[in-house]
Amino acid sequence: MDMSIRFPHLGLELDYVGKSLHIFGFEITIYGILIAVGMLLGIAFVVLEAKRSNENQDMYLDMVIISLIAAVAGARLYYVCFSWNLYKGNILEIFNTRSGGMAIYGGLLGGLLAAALFCRIRKLPFWKMADTASMGILIGQIIGRWGNFFNRESFGEYTDSSLAMQLPLSAVRASEVTSQMRENLITDNGISYIQVHPVFLYESIWCLVLLLFLMFWRRKKLFQGELIMEYLAGYGFGRFFIEWLRTDQLLFPGTKIAVSQIVSAFLFFFFGIIVIVRRIMVKKRAAVRKRRREKAHEAREEAEETQNDAEENHESSEEVQGDAHKAPGEPEETQGRVETIQETSEEAQEITSEDQETSEETQWKDIQPEGYSEESEDKPEA
Repeated sequence: MDMSIRFPHLGLELDYVGKSLHIFGFEITIYGILIAVGMLLGIAFVVLEAKRSNENQDMYLDMVIISLIAAVAGARLYYVCFSWNLYKGNILEIFNTRSGGMAIYGGLLGGLLAAALFCRIRKLPFWKMADTASMGILIGQIIGRWGNFFNRESFGEYTDSSLAMQLPLSAVRASEVTSQMRENLITDNGISYIQVHPVFLYESIWCLVLLLFLMFWRRKKLFQGELIMEYLAGYGFGRFFIEWLRTDQLLFPGTKIAVSQIVSAFLFFFFGIIVIVRRIMVKKRAAVRKRRREKAHEAREEAEETQNDAEENHESSEEVQGDAHKAPGEPEETQGRVETIQETSEEAQEITSEDQETSEETQWKDIQPEGYSEESEDKPEA
């Protein structure tokens, strides 16, 4: 079997891309290795983020480990349920995950339910912890999707775009090869290749974009649970179009409706609307609180001004009352001055009287003859 993978428009040819490694006699699939690496890096990111936020790292670690176990089980059950025709003849094949057969939406559902139950039992803030975990999930998806590259699965319809990928026809499952692919087979050195969309690459890049967005947006979130909801809405949006290209879609029984497209559309609209509504409500409540604070501040300022005016009025009233107490003393002072003036006037009158008497005596003496005296006036005439 030819094990090459080529990207002709990029000038990239990989002559041998194996599906597994042999270590100490054990065969380990590269798909499994990448899934494990993605999980470990995702866990490490979540724990470091919890440390950066000064939160309990052990609680985050416990939650993530329990969620991962539930996610693996959920991803497998989801795939088996919508691919039952592949397993109904061999039940034990359900437990063989070495060749793939996992569905991300089943993993998300199982992991989130397990995390919610864990937080409920431990009385922890689920939405807050889910916000941090959402970025760890994306790291796992970015790396884990490359497992599809090594397994030659999750590719799209025929394309001649610049990212077109060529896979040997013998290396892929016949059920995933469409008539359009067969019509556009490329033969080189006797080997037939299908030329398809590298859907795994599209999804890995989209998850990287979401991760960068969430890391930037986490400082601007307005409510707990916003990041996990934005992740679900954003991933659903991208996955809806990516799923459109895939040829290995899981379909509702008896229809040609892709299960993942319906789930993707639901996630995008449901959580997208919730995020928009919640952000509007939070902003409105913040505006109301701001107006209340401003009114309270204005009321405090008015109360302070009123109090200051009251104190000033009180001080003025005290001054007026003090002046009123001092006012009765003014007549006494005036009366004293009047009495002084009266005494001075009396003294002046007395001095004037004395002067008049002195003047009369002087005048009387001037008109009497010489030798006259009061004694002579009293003697009888001889």
